[in-house]
Amino acid sequence: MENKDRIMECAKDLFYAKGYDAVGVQEIVDRAGITKPTLYYYFGSKLGLLKALLEEGLSEFRRMIQKVLRTEEGIQGTLYQFAAAYCAFFEKDRKYYMMFMALFYSARENEAYQAVKPYVMEFYDAAVQAFERASGQLGNMRGRQEQFAIGFIGTINNFLLLKYERGQSDPAREKISDEQVRSLVGQFMYGIFS
Repeated sequence: MENKDRIMECAKDLFYAKGYDAVGVQEIVDRAGITKPTLYYYFGSKLGLLKALLEEGLSEFRRMIQKVLRTEEGIQGTLYQFAAAYCAFFEKDRKYYMMFMALFYSARENEAYQAVKPYVMEFYDAAVQAFERASGQLGNMRGRQEQFAIGFIGTINNFLLLKYERGQSDPAREKISDEQVRSLVGQFMYGIFS
């Protein structure tokens, strides 16, 4: 494994386990078996390292969400694909997903929050777009697309956060099934139409 990749992997593990603010550069370099100048050469700073970790770790998920926005399915199919993308992101690297969520729940002036916020807003905006496109199926949105997006993303994230807690002892046992994703979307859709 190259130094850059090893640094990123060690930082991800430490940020996941302890939180961004609790981890210092020295701890990262000690874990990676490199020197501080090596970390600074690749990333410039701890924040630069975090930004690189976010960019790399979210690139595939971002492509998946953009693909969802290009589908021509109805709202239920679009929401299914949206939820499936979140679940695939979670299943690919549960620790990374949990680190991502923890960063978003950081203090608002924290540099970690500032680094993750654009991605969270990008995913939220994508959900808003999905609901706006479905206005013909859902009636006059009158601003509800934002409420629906918040509710839908919140439903997915709470499902995944609790899934993670339950799966700590045996992640294979807690694999997310297609039926669970469809049920999650169905429950949300029921709430919209009830």
